[in-house]
Amino acid sequence: MRTETAQGALARRGFTDAETASRRVASWTQHQLRLLDVVVRAADPDLTLTSLDRLDDADPGLLDRLVDDPELAGHLVPVLGASVALGQHLVSHPELVDALDGPLRRTTATDLRRELLLAVGADPAADVPVATDLVGDGLRLAYRAALLRVAARDLCAPEPIEAVDGVADELSDLADATLEAALAIARAKAGPEAASTRLAVVALGKTGAQELNYLSDVDVLFVAEPVRDAEGRPVVENERAISLATRMAAEMTRICSAHTAAGTIWEVDAALRPEGKAGQLVRTLSSHAKYYSTWAKTWEFQAMLKARPAAGDLALGGEFVDLVTPYVWRAAEREGFVHDTQAMRRRVVAHIPARDAGRELKLGEGGLRDVEFSVQMLQLVHGRVDESLRVGATLPALKALVDGGYVGREDGKTLGLAYRFLRVLEHRIQLFRLRRTHVLPESEEDLRRIGRSLGYPDPVTELVSTWRNVAGSVRRLHERLYYSPLLEAVARIPTSELRLTTRAAEDRLQALGYDDPAAALRHIAALSQGVSRQAGIQRQLLPAMLGWFAEAPNPDAGLFAFRQVSEALGSSPWYLRALRDEGAMAERLAKILASSRYAVSLLLRAPQTVQMLAEEEHLRPRPLADVRSEMLAAARRQSSSAAAVEAVRAIRRRELFRIAAADLLGEVDVLQVGEALTDLVSATVHATLETLRANADQPVPPIAVVAMGRWGGRELSYASDADAMFVMGDTTGDGPQPTDPVRLAGAVITQLRKLLAQPGADPALSVDADLRPEGKGGALVRSLAAYRNYYQRWSSTWELQALVRADALAGDPDVGAGLMAEVDRRRWPEEGLTSAQLVEIRKLKARVEAERLPRGADPQRHTKLGPGGLADVEWTVQTLQLQHAHRLPQLRSTQTVVALRAARDAGLIDPLDAGQLEEAWLLASRIRNSIMLMRGRASDSIPSDNRELAALAELLGYGPGESSHLIADYRRVTRRARQVVDRVFWEE
Repeated sequence: MRTETAQGALARRGFTDAETASRRVASWTQHQLRLLDVVVRAADPDLTLTSLDRLDDADPGLLDRLVDDPELAGHLVPVLGASVALGQHLVSHPELVDALDGPLRRTTATDLRRELLLAVGADPAADVPVATDLVGDGLRLAYRAALLRVAARDLCAPEPIEAVDGVADELSDLADATLEAALAIARAKAGPEAASTRLAVVALGKTGAQELNYLSDVDVLFVAEPVRDAEGRPVVENERAISLATRMAAEMTRICSAHTAAGTIWEVDAALRPEGKAGQLVRTLSSHAKYYSTWAKTWEFQAMLKARPAAGDLALGGEFVDLVTPYVWRAAEREGFVHDTQAMRRRVVAHIPARDAGRELKLGEGGLRDVEFSVQMLQLVHGRVDESLRVGATLPALKALVDGGYVGREDGKTLGLAYRFLRVLEHRIQLFRLRRTHVLPESEEDLRRIGRSLGYPDPVTELVSTWRNVAGSVRRLHERLYYSPLLEAVARIPTSELRLTTRAAEDRLQALGYDDPAAALRHIAALSQGVSRQAGIQRQLLPAMLGWFAEAPNPDAGLFAFRQVSEALGSSPWYLRALRDEGAMAERLAKILASSRYAVSLLLRAPQTVQMLAEEEHLRPRPLADVRSEMLAAARRQSSSAAAVEAVRAIRRRELFRIAAADLLGEVDVLQVGEALTDLVSATVHATLETLRANADQPVPPIAVVAMGRWGGRELSYASDADAMFVMGDTTGDGPQPTDPVRLAGAVITQLRKLLAQPGADPALSVDADLRPEGKGGALVRSLAAYRNYYQRWSSTWELQALVRADALAGDPDVGAGLMAEVDRRRWPEEGLTSAQLVEIRKLKARVEAERLPRGADPQRHTKLGPGGLADVEWTVQTLQLQHAHRLPQLRSTQTVVALRAARDAGLIDPLDAGQLEEAWLLASRIRNSIMLMRGRASDSIPSDNRELAALAELLGYGPGESSHLIADYRRVTRRARQVVDRVFWEE
């Protein structure tokens, strides 16, 4: 019973194998049982108890010593609970327990070097230390003793994540000291002739950056030179010096990696040397210089980013670092540098074994490499001109990037904390067996031990949850930073052009295509001068932005607009951060600003609208229902009709920018632009009409708006008016009726047209009612009954043709449906067009061609009324609809292209002819839209000014200098379309 009680007590105190634990403590005295209070706080109490039991056998009296010396117990027990390997080593060498006695102060690099050199019998004060211990066991034991102290400090730290930097630094100092001591042994084995050779050990990778793990490969590179006499002559030939140095390098490598009864240290890896494992182990400075200037690949320079003299002849090592450093900071200029580096990272991820996917702390997505590669990429690209970024270690480099504005403060903080957490996790995993691994364990026992060592109350759940959250954050930030278009754009710019004098900068800007380089320099200075964080970020952005502006039609306008937007939003914390960090946002903005005065004018009225460029999905036109609901809600929050319509127009302006941006960036085609603009006008008119009806002094009868022309055809361009007819519901005898409903409805419609068309901060919308019955002379609004009466008695052929594109798109849906039912009965006449009606349509078309073309306009350049232009195609299609839609329902569409394709499918028009009409209509529509986007004002004619024509051609996808191709293509397409019109419409 007493045994069961003891087991239960031990289980409650954290032992998972209480039965074994009970047996182990059965022989402990009452005095020794006090040690359990320390043991239960260890990462693995069961492992600790096992190690203590074995240590007590090896060193009788240890348990009593630990009880009497709580400080020693507090140092030893955490090590035994976290590392089975160090526990076993202590059992084999119990005297090393003394290394944990007293305060756990950090050992300096100098003291570590002295300690390890003395362990091999070398004089630390000698210029070239030579060992007397040729076996190296003294080095291995001294190394393990120092490692034991580092582990104790690590495991006893109250905040392990904050302590990880110091742990990595000390492990790196220990590696340097170990290399120095191993080299002293190698010199002794080489004999007196070794004194004739200088050998430097240059640390690379984590060793070079002084961020070493417990069990990393120690990456090094060897440089050798013959010693020179007082007159500067080499005391041995180069070949002999290299031979001696190679023997010493190979021997020190063997000493560090050899397994003996005293233990082992780690592998020395020289695979990053020139030509890798196939290359010679040791080279002279001149040999290295020749290789790096001629043969080295891009990744080799990235590997040299962290190069540091670590052991041996430090002065020679420093010469090597000075030699290779200029190449490192020019690596980003190499063709394809960013792309190749990104591809290498993707290959690494792809080659992770499936069994380790999702648990790889180092190489996996969201792991250490994602942080390190992101930081290194930013360093190599921006460090070409900013020397503050030329830092070896990851965390100091990250801080430099944050201080310089290359990484946002919050992003930098997130990455820094994530990196420290991942390093601590990696340390805890490696420390257990002192094996080189980066994979998060799967067993609950291992996870529990690691979680307890980090102080988690619920160790397994909290450890796994934290790891997943950290990995997710790192993955997102890595993808944003490492694959940033801004980074690739800056990398393509030669370093010499990032450091231009004023005169050289003007020449460079002129070469890029800026017409006024002096003005461009003034804008650049206004944006980037000063020491503020905003100016620093602008200095990063501008090299890429200037290139992107230059790729668009109007670089000068783009830069000026960028200055205007930046000055308007400069105090907004998100603006520059988003341009720097949010993927393709900066490139998108540059293209828009340098391409479109129309989009710029929309943006400058509400610069915060630029946020939508951050995400591709934000550039898709929004559904009609969503826009209409937002407009109605915004209007309801206002205190007057004028303010309500102002709110509606502000939303319209923002959505116009969304559509224009999507158009300029190639996210939508011309048909989708027409649909989106149609929905936007429909929402705007509907919300305005409902607001004015709701705010009227008297009840206004329900009103529907029937869209006509391009609005009804869902083919609006940026410059289109909204052609409309207005219809009100028939009054009935039920309930109180307004005394003059037509007057009330007309007043609301007049107010609607006035408020939407008046000048203001937001683009005006002209609602044109000239296509109503009787045209300008007819009533502005009629009842359903009045419309029915009119169409039965008076409607003319031109009105019949206008009704082909009628559609109820705003206002009361029931009233709109009622009028459309009457329209449908009229616009598809039972037997099609009569001969007289067809003649009348042709006469009207001839009159339009003769009278409507503006004076002085070139018909061959007029996209609407010129031969083969929009009017030709639309009249041809509408005539086919009027002739055949009564028997072919598929022709009953308000949309030109839809109806044209239906006519083709029905055999009414040859497929080749239909294709030529559609091609002409689409090209003309694209040109009209692009003219509006480019100029910011409407025109139906292709510009005759060469500069404007060149800009238009580029906007349409032609290359620089290809504006003549645009004219040739347009004339060819419209000429063929006109031939079809002559055959089909005119029946010639």
